[in-house]
Amino acid sequence: MLKETFTVMRDLPRVREIISVLMHHGLGNLVHRLGLAKGIERGADLLHLPGNHEIEALDPPVRVRRALEELGPTFIKLGQVLATRVDVFPAEWIYEFEKLQSDVPALPFPLFLAELTDVLGVDPYTLFSEIDPEPCGSASIAQVHRARLNSGEEVVFKLRRPDIIPKIEADLRILRHIASLAEFEFPDARRYQPVKIVDEFAKSLRRELNLSVEARNLERFAQNFAAQPEIVIPVIHWEYTSERLNVQSWIGGLAGNEMARLAEEGYDRKVLAARGADAVLKMVLIDGYFHADPHPGNVKYLPDNRIAFLDFGMVGRLPHPRRDQIVDLLAALAERNERSILNVLMDWTGDVVVDEEQLAADIADFMFNYENLSLKDIQFGHLLNDVAVIMRAHEITLPSDLTLLFKALITLEGLGRQLDPDFQMVHHLTPFVREVIIARYHPGSLLRSGKQGLLEAFDILSGLPRDFGKLIKQARRGHMKVDLDLKRLDRFGTQLAKSANRLTLGIVTGSLIIGSSIVMTVKSGPMLFGLPALGLIGFVIAFFNTLWLAFSIWVSGKEER
Repeated sequence: MLKETFTVMRDLPRVREIISVLMHHGLGNLVHRLGLAKGIERGADLLHLPGNHEIEALDPPVRVRRALEELGPTFIKLGQVLATRVDVFPAEWIYEFEKLQSDVPALPFPLFLAELTDVLGVDPYTLFSEIDPEPCGSASIAQVHRARLNSGEEVVFKLRRPDIIPKIEADLRILRHIASLAEFEFPDARRYQPVKIVDEFAKSLRRELNLSVEARNLERFAQNFAAQPEIVIPVIHWEYTSERLNVQSWIGGLAGNEMARLAEEGYDRKVLAARGADAVLKMVLIDGYFHADPHPGNVKYLPDNRIAFLDFGMVGRLPHPRRDQIVDLLAALAERNERSILNVLMDWTGDVVVDEEQLAADIADFMFNYENLSLKDIQFGHLLNDVAVIMRAHEITLPSDLTLLFKALITLEGLGRQLDPDFQMVHHLTPFVREVIIARYHPGSLLRSGKQGLLEAFDILSGLPRDFGKLIKQARRGHMKVDLDLKRLDRFGTQLAKSANRLTLGIVTGSLIIGSSIVMTVKSGPMLFGLPALGLIGFVIAFFNTLWLAFSIWVSGKEER
């Protein structure tokens, strides 16, 4: 199957590298189950390389995280995305994925300067009076340096690393094929839709590679917070910004992880925690467009207890229907309303058949654990993680547009508690949830919803005669088609062909044995070792056929396991 999958020869060296790294980290069983080494030169040798017993003694989440780190930018980014899938992975896996960092050695400054010159089309020193040769950030996709414009304004520019696109595109092709193989080989994996996850990841990564996308994100967030001077968003310099370069204003202040200096510099940590939470909740519940990774490294604290958000490469979007579901879930969690939680989770089941009674019982048990806790003792992140555990138990996959949201809310609460040990997420949620619910049932909103519903109903009704007419014509002409999605049908066909071949070989072998036995009774014709030659040759061929049949059946049995 691999020969059909990896048809582009330029990907084969990378495939070998991936197999080698997986084997080195004790993941040979995964390689074998996916059939990754079949059809690749030295594939069998790779599968039989001696393992590293020290690495194999580590827990699987640790080994997978180390393998992703070694495989480079694309796989590190994939691990960071998987860290958002609290509905798919247990806590120990999420914990390891969260450790993945994309920091890499910086490009030497002369190479960096040469790439910058190529992007700008002119000598950078004609545009910048100063360029700091020491990077203030060096990630897998871009490198960041401070600089000063000729006007005297301090800026930072992100420059995409040269020649990174071909390698990432090759990795994305390989990842998609691995996801297809996983859906094919592991029935339990299909409910998590690995191909869809990889496709969405590829779309997100390609957006992140285009640095002008982050610039547009910055402008949109700046517009959303234009009336709130306590929230600061960097300003983009479009005259220098492109797909490969992003130039924005330098933001000073204290980094989000410099907690010890906050009191020394006169900051009010409670005010900072409250403003940060309110800003992110406004992004989520009011704007439907939010910073997907508000960890301390992406936050700075400025005088007058202002907060600056940085690095808008990864953002989440929530359409209105999804926002309504989130509001309903958050309100239900805050009010500990079991029935409302059940209704939202049932909306997310999709095609999965769920035992509603058992789900309701599990939700009741989950809420009972929080029954006697005061509000200040409830950690909202733990609540969301417990909901994710229930979803995993019932094979409910979190909608893709919500995975970043869950992660953002959990990260936000962690940041809030670092600033203020008494920080209570629920207190900040309640006003926003109330505001959204009031807006939802405002007469103007109800009128718009009713009008939209009537228009949709009219479209459906007016289209029924046409749809019925098409259906009847197709049936009359014999063109009516029913699409059936039969999983693993191609594998079944392959197994059927193998079985037919074995059966044919068995019949031929049996015929040879019977025919040779008859020939052995005839004492005329050519002789060999005192026995009829034709009969002896028939027995020899039958013997080797039998060995081949036994070997192929044994190999097939091992593959099935």
